[in-house]
Amino acid sequence: MDKTVRFAQHLAEAERAGRGVSPLTELDANLTIEEAYQVQLHTIQNKVESGQKIVGKKIGLTSRAMQTLLGVDQPDYGHLLDDMVVENGEEIAFSRVLQPRVEAEIAFVLKKNLVGPKVTTSDVLLATDYVLPALEIVDSRVANWKIKLQDTVADNASSGLYVLGGKPLRVNQLDMSLTGVVFYKNGEIMNTGVGAAALGHPATCVAWLANKLSEFGIHLQAGEVILSGALSAAVNAEPGDHFHARFAHLGEVSVRFSK
Repeated sequence: MDKTVRFAQHLAEAERAGRGVSPLTELDANLTIEEAYQVQLHTIQNKVESGQKIVGKKIGLTSRAMQTLLGVDQPDYGHLLDDMVVENGEEIAFSRVLQPRVEAEIAFVLKKNLVGPKVTTSDVLLATDYVLPALEIVDSRVANWKIKLQDTVADNASSGLYVLGGKPLRVNQLDMSLTGVVFYKNGEIMNTGVGAAALGHPATCVAWLANKLSEFGIHLQAGEVILSGALSAAVNAEPGDHFHARFAHLGEVSVRFSK
């Protein structure tokens, strides 16, 4: 059996069992980033074949701080599926997640396809229908978040769930690089951020994604939701926690975890 297929099964078993497993980089110290993406694609193919639908993509590691932490010089990406959607203000059963962390970001909804490899930030803005505030609940099938870049890439970029909220705005109605966010946990300010934290502009992250996907013969499609990357640090979630982000101009988005 091809090792990328075997590793996809390893992560799928963690999801089924509801407990973290060993990092892939411990099972194979020579695992490459390209092989890790193949693991991710096997996982997504299996989920689609089981009836789930791809509804978008997410971009991770968009901040210089996170790139430095993992010793990389570029973001990574994962797929969003229809069973990852959580309604604004909804309560999430904690049994749906393993070791969740929550972060605030700006979501793009596309009205046109974006086909790499030469997509620019301007192309992204022209292809965007509107943007929204979002919370991403990142999660890891790797025990204790003991991950290197290859581990998170293989694990669908540590995707979990996501929430869209606020009010949709056209891209010409705000300057996303200057859009600020205040992020709360249980009513207490955890951190603040600004759009420029994501590679200088969130649309630049989406352009990177469109160009990266072209390496795999994939393109961004009209109607897809794109989570453009965290604007501030992810915060650990425990049962009973309530998270709330307030964005300048874009409004608010919130989610709660069951006790």
